[in-house]
Amino acid sequence: MLRPRIIPCLLIHKGGLVKTQSFKSAKYVGDPINAVKIFNEKEADELVVLDIDASVNHAEPDYALIAKLAAECRMPLCYGGGITTAEQASRIIDLGVEKIALSAAAVTNPQLLTTIANAIGRQSVVAVLDVRKKTGLFGKGYEVCTHNAKVVHKQDPLSLAKALENAGAGEIVINSIDRDGEMKGYDLALALQLRSSLHVPLTVLGGAGSLDDIAKLISQCGIVGAAAGSLFVFKGPYRAVLITYPNAQQKDELCSAALSR
Repeated sequence: MLRPRIIPCLLIHKGGLVKTQSFKSAKYVGDPINAVKIFNEKEADELVVLDIDASVNHAEPDYALIAKLAAECRMPLCYGGGITTAEQASRIIDLGVEKIALSAAAVTNPQLLTTIANAIGRQSVVAVLDVRKKTGLFGKGYEVCTHNAKVVHKQDPLSLAKALENAGAGEIVINSIDRDGEMKGYDLALALQLRSSLHVPLTVLGGAGSLDDIAKLISQCGIVGAAAGSLFVFKGPYRAVLITYPNAQQKDELCSAALSR
């Protein structure tokens, strides 16, 4: 039976594990391989690892790190960062990664998703949309950003998500820049809009501060991926670093209760 996925999202910066707020102020929180080992023990549903330097620096994916992550990881692994060709995507899949994620490359060239899907299978292709609310006098709706929110694209997230789905994305991740690291809840209205419009799996990232936030997302949107960073690496109001994750019973009870609301 299909059920919601609860997914830790790890950010890699200069080889270390970091956490950001609104895509800024990267705070070092540990070693990525050690984090993977802990999430193995906690039996996480899935793991997303994003290299936030690669696209900005126009760098190739870090294949050595990816190989280490894949060798250690005992859950489905999605990797993103620096992927711009089908050859790179295939090489990463060959290293043992289940899914690859594209953001900037997909936004600027949706047909790349078609090429990659033909090479590795649509089920392994994830498109990540980093979005934020428009500001200013005529600020209404949302805008799509890439390169750690430094580049703005004048495209509607909903229309773009549909286009990326049609181009070959097997999953869409919607990532709220405004809520990144804030731990005050997901953007439920945007998540529901996307869930209602897409036919491929949707994962929502940005804003989770408690398991109740995840429950609210699942209650609103049903079978989705609930991804989070800060929730799983910080503890308490002073953001002490402590990796946590709900156990199997907590997950089952949370998902069952949320889906029955």
